[in-house]
Amino acid sequence: QVQLVESGGGLVHPGGSLRLSCAASGRTFRNLATGWFRQAPGMEREFVAAISWIGGRTDYADSVKGRFTISRDDAKNTVYLQMNSLKPEDTAVYYCAARYFTATMREYDYDSWGQGTQVTVSS
Repeated sequence: QVQLVESGGGLVHPGGSLRLSCAASGRTFRNLATGWFRQAPGMEREFVAAISWIGGRTDYADSVKGRFTISRDDAKNTVYLQMNSLKPEDTAVYYCAARYFTATMREYDYDSWGQGTQVTVSS
């Protein structure tokens, strides 16, 4: 199983940007698809973005399309989530998750999870 550690969360004003990182260890980063999910207080965890190992295909939730970008650096075993034009409704704990080969939008498809990083968007 792969271990995942998120970082980069914090407090940002509306319209600002943050870049989250998800560092993987324990097993080879190759062949892994990685997803980002988030959970706001009192809400269910929801899909944000994902990137597949095969072809590097990316998928995004409609609510973040055009504002968030997922990318990966295989040399660093790290996946990034660049978040621009942040809104108060983006406030949540953001989780990184991994599974083999193909990313999906379903959290129960993922085998490994990080501990989460808090993102707060507020003026």
